Amino acid sequence: MEREPNQSLQRLIAEAGFTYKGLSRRLNDLGATRGLSGLKYDHSSVLRWIGGQRPKDPVPGLLAEIFALRLGRTVSSEELGLPAVSTPLSLGQEFTHTWQEGVATVTALWRGDVERRRFLLDSTFAIGAGSAGALRWLTLPLEGRPVASGTRRVGRADIAAIREVTRSFGELDNRFGGGRIRSAVVKYLDTAVAPLLSEGSYDEGTGKALASAAAELTRLAGWMAYDLEQHGLAQRYLIQALRLARGAGDHGLGGEILAGMSHQAIYIGQPTHALDLARAAQLSARRAGVFALLAEAHVLEAHAHAVMDDRAACGNSLHEAELAFDRRKAGEEPAWISYFDEAYLSAKFAHCFRDLGDGPGTVRHATRSLDMDRRYVRGRMFNLSLLSAGLVECGELEQACTVAGEALELAGGLQSARTRSYATELWRRLDPFAAETPVRELNERARDLVPTA
Repeated sequence: MEREPNQSLQRLIAEAGFTYKGLSRRLNDLGATRGLSGLKYDHSSVLRWIGGQRPKDPVPGLLAEIFALRLGRTVSSEELGLPAVSTPLSLGQEFTHTWQEGVATVTALWRGDVERRRFLLDSTFAIGAGSAGALRWLTLPLEGRPVASGTRRVGRADIAAIREVTRSFGELDNRFGGGRIRSAVVKYLDTAVAPLLSEGSYDEGTGKALASAAAELTRLAGWMAYDLEQHGLAQRYLIQALRLARGAGDHGLGGEILAGMSHQAIYIGQPTHALDLARAAQLSARRAGVFALLAEAHVLEAHAHAVMDDRAACGNSLHEAELAFDRRKAGEEPAWISYFDEAYLSAKFAHCFRDLGDGPGTVRHATRSLDMDRRYVRGRMFNLSLLSAGLVECGELEQACTVAGEALELAGGLQSARTRSYATELWRRLDPFAAETPVRELNERARDLVPTA
């Protein structure tokens, strides 16, 4: 559809006596003073706006300030021919049909998150949105190619930078928790990745690689929101990461995102929804031939069965997880599944046995899970918590308190709501024994370790 020229903006530029270059320079400078250092508009940008293209928020508001200062009167976005666009409260919950719609949605989500829009921060988990996203992922025909003809040429170096940033932020997340670095991740998505997607020029091959890299980082931002127990926001990010993976045609990565969605659903007490998502992840894993992912999807299904106290179904799924894990090809699996090793699988088994009330099984698998990469500090805290829970179930109170102390020591250095919840769960299990000496001593020591104690 042909755009209508923005004659209102053209008239105001003439009235204010701005050159296109001068106006774009003022816009970039004002943005920098507001912490938006990624603004890099030029005279071509102004020409496009005069031609009818609407710049992304917060540009209309910044332009209104610039004109008001120059003309000595109030200038509204409407007078600029750039009326405010209302943001739908469901932003990010829909798995859109086309690549272009997907780009518009995910970049608007990043921008709203940077601006800390209240409806995003207060959003709740919506089972229907997750189910619809999974269904559309599985059934949506391959769409038109992810191509664009913007003003900035996107190259391999741009994509490599996103992947390196994702790797670095992922390591920090595992060591310190999502709370310490999530805002930096979202800002990078908004200022560095969004312009590549919406203003870049790329062919199909580059577009798929860009979509895949953006999906991984969007997934990480969603995972960090989940770690902070911002469950509605996390779900929106994971759905949009899934949408980007569809643009990339990456069944494996899409399955990994579905597995993450299942993980979250189990955590918030929605096991039947988690089952659906885990099974969708299994279908994607089979399409991609990624057996570590297939093992993960089966063990997530097992955990959902355990939460529902279905021992037989849980046992069957654990068996399928072992079979798939044995079929994986070391060194040939995608980098994003590299964390899923024997220790991680053992930890998921331990979760199942804990929720089934099987103390010896929990202890056996939680002990194996501790033979893990020490860089995964948060994961180690979780695994120690599992071991302590199993030891309590077995009546080994003194040993349980020793292990709990190690877990709480790690928790003190993490900014993670999930970590605090695991610590709270530890205290719930130990509370019936509060009068016992090991628990009293742990309680005294814990006051200095974690605020929740």
